[in-house]
Amino acid sequence: AKILKAVVDAEAPQLVIAGKQAIDNDMNATGQMLAALLGWGQATFASKLEIDGDAAKVTREVDGGLQTISVKLPAIVTADLRLNEPRYASLPNIMKAKKKPLD
Repeated sequence: AKILKAVVDAEAPQLVIAGKQAIDNDMNATGQMLAALLGWGQATFASKLEIDGDAAKVTREVDGGLQTISVKLPAIVTADLRLNEPRYASLPNIMKAKKKPLD
């Protein structure tokens, strides 16, 4: 989290999106530690994210259903699996990519 803080200090983004999983647990500790180090607001386990002016509207799954919260930017948001729909490359596109030069 300290290394990420140095990157955030250098780049000055308004929103940092982090994952929730690490090799040892599923506690999204890095995003929470980064928010604490920066003194920024945070929203965890986001399954939907919308930017509304100077705030991020985050929807997350909780035991009773869905919870929507708003956090003022700049902020840290940790992602749940449902935040993004993965796109998979088709076999023809994989074969084409093998022939393309690397720059």
